Amino acid sequence: MTPLIGITMGEPAGVGPEIIVKSLAQMTPETRRGYRVFGNRDCLAAAEAVLNTGIDIASLNIHHTDILGARIPFGQLDPRGGEACFRFIEAAVREAEAGQIACIVTAPINKAALNAAGHHYDGHTGMLASLTGSKSSFMLLASVRLNVIHVSTHVSLKDAITRAATPRILATIRAGHAHFARFGTAPRIAVAGINPHCGEGGLFGHEDDDQIAPAVAQAQAEGINAVGPIPADTVYHRAYNGAFDLVVAQYHDQGHIPIKLVAFDTAVNVSVELPIDRCSVDHGTAFDIAGKGIANNTNLNHALAYAAMLAAHPKGKA
Repeated sequence: MTPLIGITMGEPAGVGPEIIVKSLAQMTPETRRGYRVFGNRDCLAAAEAVLNTGIDIASLNIHHTDILGARIPFGQLDPRGGEACFRFIEAAVREAEAGQIACIVTAPINKAALNAAGHHYDGHTGMLASLTGSKSSFMLLASVRLNVIHVSTHVSLKDAITRAATPRILATIRAGHAHFARFGTAPRIAVAGINPHCGEGGLFGHEDDDQIAPAVAQAQAEGINAVGPIPADTVYHRAYNGAFDLVVAQYHDQGHIPIKLVAFDTAVNVSVELPIDRCSVDHGTAFDIAGKGIANNTNLNHALAYAAMLAAHPKGKA
């Protein structure tokens, strides 16, 4: 029997319940049976009341978690929402570790609510690493024509430059290579520089020569098809037009801005090098439109499709 794909509901007061109901409603009943929602029935029912898709919430495979007190109104920041998010995700992780679900697809969480509930993480990535006992993981943003993996994500720009050290850059290159190799592909990897024009021979900084180039050289010595550093103002255009399968971005915005420009509604956030598989929508909780029935579930559909691809290529069976 094929393991289920799990979907965590995310922030109860955000758009997560709505996009999940929309996506499930668009499936056939047979396809729908391949998914288990980790969330709260009342929130999903409230979303259906807004959407009126006709889906029977009682028919869904739901791992139900209670939310203390009354249901949190859509669009309202509440620590109870942060606590619920944590509990949804924790339950999904435990089932993934037990092999009961093949991949977790996460709807968006609110970091302020999460931290207000006493769960002090930078978001899904840090939480999942902690729950699985992993030292770290890498964020990969995947789309049809551009894929980006990040050396660092949710840190200040000043700290990101410090983190762009040779061992971390090499680890990022290796992680990206291994992820694509899982699907039978030897990826062409471009490593973005960190300074304008990769430092222009030291005129604008030495990090590219001293920290990035050695990581690329080591990756090449290991048989990985990696090149760089390449100036960040040209590398994404080249990758988008087919020159590379993956770009290694040195920090959050260097990778997120080009992806959100070319694949705002379709890019999928993938956690690489966790012991379990997880991917996610690449958008936030959208409190401003939550409960209005207008949230777009296109991104979730792409995340679910990517999860199916991960499930079809289990870890260690490339």
